[in-house]
Amino acid sequence: MTIIERTTNGPLVVELHDGDRSMAGLLGGKGAGLAEMTRLGLPVPPGFIITTEACRAYLTTGGEPDGLWSRVEDELEALEERTGLRLGDPLRPLLLSVRSGARFSMPGMMETVLDIGMTDEVATAMVRRGEAHFTWDCYRRLAQMYGRTVLGVDGRLFDDELAAMRRSTGVETDAELDAYSLKLLTHSFRRIIREQTSEDVPQDGREQLHAAVLAVFSSWNGDRARLYRQHEGISDDLGTAVNIVQMVFGNRGEDSGSGVCFTRDPVSGAPGAFGDYLPNAQGEDVVSGVRSPLDLSELQRRDPELHRQLSEHLRTLETHYRDLCDVEFTVERGRLWILQTRLGKRSPAAAFRIAAALVDDGVIDLDEALTRVDGLQLQTLLHPTFTRDASAATLAHGLAASPGAATGQLVLDSATAVERAALGHRVVLARPETSPDDFGGLVAARAVITARGGLTSHAAVVARGLGRSCVTGVEGLVIDVEARTATFPGGRILAEGALLSVDGTTGDIFEGQREIEQSAVATAIQGDAPSDADPVVDAVLRLLAHADRRRHLKVMANAEIPEEARAARRFGAQGIGLCRTEHMLLGSRRELVERLVLDDDREGALAQIEELALRELSALLVEMEGLPVVVRLLDPPLHEFLPDLVELSVRAALEAERGTEDPDTTRRLAAVRRWHESNPMLGLRGVRLLTVLPQIIDAQVRALAEATVRLRAEGHTVAPELMVPLVADVAELVGARERIERVVAEVAQAHGTELHLPVGVMVELPRAALTAAALAGEADFFSFGTNDLTQTSWGMSRDDAEAGFLSAYRQAGVLTTNPFETIDEAGVGALVRMAADDGRRARPTLGLGACGEHAGDPRSTAFFEAVGVDYLSCSPPRIPVVRLQAGREAVLAEGRTTTADTR
Repeated sequence: MTIIERTTNGPLVVELHDGDRSMAGLLGGKGAGLAEMTRLGLPVPPGFIITTEACRAYLTTGGEPDGLWSRVEDELEALEERTGLRLGDPLRPLLLSVRSGARFSMPGMMETVLDIGMTDEVATAMVRRGEAHFTWDCYRRLAQMYGRTVLGVDGRLFDDELAAMRRSTGVETDAELDAYSLKLLTHSFRRIIREQTSEDVPQDGREQLHAAVLAVFSSWNGDRARLYRQHEGISDDLGTAVNIVQMVFGNRGEDSGSGVCFTRDPVSGAPGAFGDYLPNAQGEDVVSGVRSPLDLSELQRRDPELHRQLSEHLRTLETHYRDLCDVEFTVERGRLWILQTRLGKRSPAAAFRIAAALVDDGVIDLDEALTRVDGLQLQTLLHPTFTRDASAATLAHGLAASPGAATGQLVLDSATAVERAALGHRVVLARPETSPDDFGGLVAARAVITARGGLTSHAAVVARGLGRSCVTGVEGLVIDVEARTATFPGGRILAEGALLSVDGTTGDIFEGQREIEQSAVATAIQGDAPSDADPVVDAVLRLLAHADRRRHLKVMANAEIPEEARAARRFGAQGIGLCRTEHMLLGSRRELVERLVLDDDREGALAQIEELALRELSALLVEMEGLPVVVRLLDPPLHEFLPDLVELSVRAALEAERGTEDPDTTRRLAAVRRWHESNPMLGLRGVRLLTVLPQIIDAQVRALAEATVRLRAEGHTVAPELMVPLVADVAELVGARERIERVVAEVAQAHGTELHLPVGVMVELPRAALTAAALAGEADFFSFGTNDLTQTSWGMSRDDAEAGFLSAYRQAGVLTTNPFETIDEAGVGALVRMAADDGRRARPTLGLGACGEHAGDPRSTAFFEAVGVDYLSCSPPRIPVVRLQAGREAVLAEGRTTTADTR
C-alpha cells in the first residue's frame, strides 16, 4: 500500500530547539530526530532545518519559495552567534553539514554535502595553524561531494583518482594518505570538476550552501531515490527536508572517529549495544564501507568513559522511542556528539525478537508488538536454510549482515543483476562495496556479498530492509569488473555466472549449490518445536498466537490433495477455501476428458471421473474434519485436456504423405478443430463448459454428495460447499444451481436422508461484480477470484505481461506495484468492494471470501479487512503470513477507529 502523508502549509525553516519528533512530516525523519535529541539534552551539534514544505514548493515551481533564503540567512547568523564561528572566516571558520532527510527513512538514496565553507583562504589559514592533514582531507571531501551532488560529475571519476592515489602511495585506505597526497587529490578533484563542468568549487561559503541546498531538493527526484520509493511504496510528493548543522570532525586524529550503532543487535535482536566504529574517520567512511570498521567494543577499549557516555545516550533513546534505535555518532578530540537517530532497520528475525522483548520489559503491550512486525517479515523467516553439511568447504567468510540462505549466479555489477534477474535467473551480487546507485541490483539479487563494509554499511542496511541475505567485509575478495571475475580469499578465481551459495546467518559463502532445509520457524509453526529454546521462534509463535486472538478474518487454504490439506492444517488453516477439481484430471488422467469429448465412450469416461472424484474428495474431507471445504467445479478451458492441434495436424499430414492414414487420427483431428478456440482463456471454460457438457457437473456433484453422505454416516463431521466458476450472468448460475440441486437431491433420496450443499459463485469477471446483487439472490456465498478479475479488468494476460511489458511499465512509473501480486485497489479493488456491498445488501447473510493470489499477499490484507470479507484462502505455506497480517490489520484498524472517535 502506498504511504501518503502530506503536511499543511507550514514554516520554511525551523531551529532544532523548536522542533520535536511529532513533526517528522515537516522536518523529515532525520530532522525530527535531531530536534527531539536536542530537547532531550543530548550532545547534538547546533543547526536548523529547511522543511519539506520548502522542498515541495521547489519541486512544484522549479524555484525556491519566496522568503526562503532570507530565513536561511537569519538562522545562519544566529548559528554563527551561538558558535562564535563565521562561515568563510579564515581565523574562526564555521564549516557546515548539509544533509537530506525525508519523512521515511531512505538510506543513502539522497544527497549529502559536508564541509561547506571550506575555501582556499580558509584552507591556507588552517594549514598555517598546523592542521594540514585534517584541512586537505576536509577540502577533498567537499570537492568530491560538491562535484558529484551539486554539479553532477560522475562520482566514479573521483573514485578512480582516489584509488590511483592509494596505489601510487602504497597505502590500503584513504585514512593512510598523507597531507601532501590529500592536497594533490583536492587539486585533482577540482581539475576534474573544471574539465567536466567548466566550473569550480565556489570560493564563497554562502554560495556553496545555497547550491548544496538546491541540489538536495533536486535529489528527491533522482533515479535511485525514485526507485527506492517505488519499491517501498512511499509517495513521490512528500519531499525532503534539509538539515544544516555545524560540522563535527571524526577525522581529526586518533582521538577522533565516527560510528554507527544500534541499541540492540539489528540482525539477531539480542540485547546490548551493537555497531561499528572507525578511528580518524567521518561518518560516510563507516556507512559507505570504504574501510572495514572495528567492533564497537574497540571504542570501549580505547576510551571507557566515552563508551559509558555513549551507552547512556543509547539507553535514553531506546527508552524514549520505545524501540530499536539506529544512532550515528562522532568523536572529535575526545568529545562525543550524537548526529542522528531513527528507528533502526532490522532483520525479520530481530523484528520479532525485539518486539517480544519489549513486551517482556513492560515497554509495549502485545497489540503494539504485533504492529511492529508484519507478514512480509514472517514470510522471510519461513524461507528454508542450508542443510548442515560438515564436509562443505567454505569458499569465504565475512560478517553475517542479513540472515537467510540463497543460491544464485555470481554477477559483478548491478546492471547485470537486473538484466539476469529479469530473465528469470537467481543471482548473487558481489561488489567491493555498494552505494545507493546499486539499489536496483540489491532488489534484483537473492543475496549480496561485499569485500568491504561492516554490519552498518550501505549493503547491510539495505539488504536487511529488503530481506536479502547479505555477507559484508569479505577480506581478500577482489572484484575485477573488466575481466568479469571474482578472486576469493585463498586465490580461488570464479568467472561471472558461477554458482554461489550465501548464508547471511553465519557469514559463510560456498561455491556451488547447497542443499536447503525448512526453517526452524516453519517447523515450529507446524507443531514440531525445536528441542533447544530459540528466542526468535518463541517470539514468532507468541505474536502469531496473539494475531489469531485479534484477527477477524479466517484463513483458509487452496488445496486439492490430502498431503496439501495436512500441511494446511499444520500451518493453521481453518478450512479449504478453494479445491480446484481440474487438478484431479491433469497428467495421465487427461485421457478421461479426451474420451468424454472425442470418443464414443462417454458413459465409461464419466463413470471413471466420478469414481476418481469420490475417492479423492472423500480423502480431502476426512483430512479437513470439522472444517469447511469449498469445491470449485471444473474451470480451465477445454483445450488444456485435449490433444494439441498442431501436433495432431502434423501427425495427420505425415500419415497422408506416407499413405498410412489412420481413420482415428482423422476423426480426432476433426473433433479437436471443432472445439478449437483462438482465445480459450476467454472462451469455453468455467460455467460455460459446464453448460455445454453438463454431464461433468453431474459426475463431480454426485461424487461430492455421495462422499458427504457416506462420511456423515460413518460419524465424520464434514462441511463441503460447491462453487461455480467464471459466472458472468445470473442465468448461468440459475441453470448450474438447478442442475446441482437436482443431483444432490437424487443422491440424498437414494440414501434416504436429507442433504444441503451451499452453492456459491466465483466472482472473477467484471460483469459478475457489476451484477452482484442479482447473483447474491441465487448464491450462498461469493469468493473473489482476483487472478482472473485482474486479468479481465486490465485486459492483459498475467503470463504475457510479467514476461514482457510489465517491468517496463514499472520502470517508467506507469505502475508502482505489480497488480498481479498486490491488489489494484483503484480498479480491481473497486469492483471487489462494489460486489461485496451490493451482494450483502441483497443478501445480508452472504458469505464473502477471496481465493486469488492477492489473498496470500500481506500487502493486500488491509484491503480485504476493510472490505469485510469473512476469509482469505491461500497456498498452505502462506497461511501463517496471512494469519499474522490479519491480526496486525485488525489492531491497526481498531487504532484508527479509536483515533477517529476521539477527534
